Amino acid sequence: MNPFDYQTRILTRDAMKTEMAALHAAGKKVVFTNGAFDILHLGHLTYMTFARQQGDCLIVGLNSDASVKRYKGDKRPIVPQQERATMLAGLKCVDYVVIFDEDEPKELIAHLLPDVLVKGEDWAHYVSGREVVEANGGRVILAKLVAGRSTTNIIKKVVEAYGQ
Repeated sequence: MNPFDYQTRILTRDAMKTEMAALHAAGKKVVFTNGAFDILHLGHLTYMTFARQQGDCLIVGLNSDASVKRYKGDKRPIVPQQERATMLAGLKCVDYVVIFDEDEPKELIAHLLPDVLVKGEDWAHYVSGREVVEANGGRVILAKLVAGRSTTNIIKKVVEAYGQ
């Protein structure tokens, strides 16, 4: 795989399942995290770097445009899913990206069965897929957030600076 051909790192869930088998056969510890990652910022990079440090390979489950719209409202996402996926795949800490259309990644997590599931500490009250990961001997780890860094804050700042 060419590490600079980012599109080869954006897989369907079935292609990722096949890749998971190869990774596990090679003795790799696979980490999974997910999110919309609409406008990439320092908080995202810090979070995903932390997630990658929890194992040998990081898979990012990316909410589809339709999923983000249902969750965040009609004005989101700002960046289309294929561009978001390509940006994520271009990060050194991200090994694979899988786009999912459901409201939460529970089905994708059950399909892939990662060894480690990482979610931001702001989701401590509910980590989608926790049950299936822990039932299969995996771990759930909560990541600290970078204070004041969020896509919502960036959008507010842009609107304040440049108007509606």
